[in-house]
Amino acid sequence: MTAPTRTPVAAPVEVQAPAWFISDLHLTAGMPRTLAAFRHVLERAARDARALFILGDFFEFWVGDEETDTPFATEVAAALRRLSDAGVPIYLMHGNRDFLIGRRFAAAAGARLLPDPSVIVCAGQRVVLSHGDMLCTDDQRYMRFRHWTRKGWVQRLFLMLPLAARLAVARRLRADSEAGRARQRDEATPPTYGDAAPDAVSALLAASAAGTLVHGHTHRPARHEHGSGVRWVLTDWDLDGRHPRAAVLQLDHTGFHVLPQVE
Repeated sequence: MTAPTRTPVAAPVEVQAPAWFISDLHLTAGMPRTLAAFRHVLERAARDARALFILGDFFEFWVGDEETDTPFATEVAAALRRLSDAGVPIYLMHGNRDFLIGRRFAAAAGARLLPDPSVIVCAGQRVVLSHGDMLCTDDQRYMRFRHWTRKGWVQRLFLMLPLAARLAVARRLRADSEAGRARQRDEATPPTYGDAAPDAVSALLAASAAGTLVHGHTHRPARHEHGSGVRWVLTDWDLDGRHPRAAVLQLDHTGFHVLPQVE
């Protein structure tokens, strides 16, 4: 049974067009081509965008804001800060891999943390944004996991563990992820993931009074028509594997457009 989607509580964020949307980059030092493509997108955004929205799973994992001081995170934050300093606001939403990103990293990156879900107004359109995992309500096992891991007291308990212990947990999860990614690279077709439940999509569109939903997480990039609106699913990024993919969704005064794949 589909669980109800909670209503966005924050007031709509108004941004200028064009606005760019990306998600599921899963950045790690071990994916240099993907990281290089991201840097290229930031350079383009400084010229061509007026806002950048990163809708979750920006990093492969994040065990606490102490990671801000690591060389890799410092490099990524500095690249984002250059875009912010160029006058392009950056909005960062948590995903299911990096929901522990906090104010320290956001400040270093010059980014604003955005609740999931959030509503924006851009180019005359009211749009609701989400990472997307909250919409996969048919996966009851994952929804239970999400319910508990998003509780503040659970996160505080985890963050009380020594950094080494948290990193050990993350490395174990990452090893499982890397093993899956290695198998996927040997397959003839890209992997499939659980999809958003139609009832959850309709509930979120209704609760936010938005005509369009933009989200990631499901790794099924497409434009979907719903009776209550339109749903755009963002692609994940992986330019280091067998099935290269990386794209930006743009909203301007002519509507939504998928920009050519990043190289």
